[in-house]
Amino acid sequence: MIIGSINDGIVIDHIPAGKGMELYQYLNLAELECEVAVIKNAPSEKLGRKDIIKVAEPIEINLDILGFFSSAITVNYIKDGKKVGKKHPVIPEQIVDMIRCKNPRCITSIEQELPQIFVLTDRDKGIYRCRYCDTKAK
Repeated sequence: MIIGSINDGIVIDHIPAGKGMELYQYLNLAELECEVAVIKNAPSEKLGRKDIIKVAEPIEINLDILGFFSSAITVNYIKDGKKVGKKHPVIPEQIVDMIRCKNPRCITSIEQELPQIFVLTDRDKGIYRCRYCDTKAK
């Protein structure tokens, strides 16, 4: 399979295999008017298999979302067909409105206008807990 190179835009690389479409949805890439390619299960020397997302337009990316998915993800910035920058997201201390609390007794189930806030409680295991009720995120 041949996926063409991009002239200007970004390449999100080293996405854990099978998570590319989920990340595509979290980043709202369907709203873009430009070309977007999601490559699933590409071979990787480091990971065995990986997903890649190519966006043929320079856009701002929420690095907290990427860090929540995996700190192994890299974002490569492309200008005139050449890589001009690279970022490595870090696991965020808290995430807001990305996931919902599953606890039916949580205040966010009743007061739905409250933001869904999860705080990192175990960096090594990547465990987040609801700020309001302490329920562990799935």
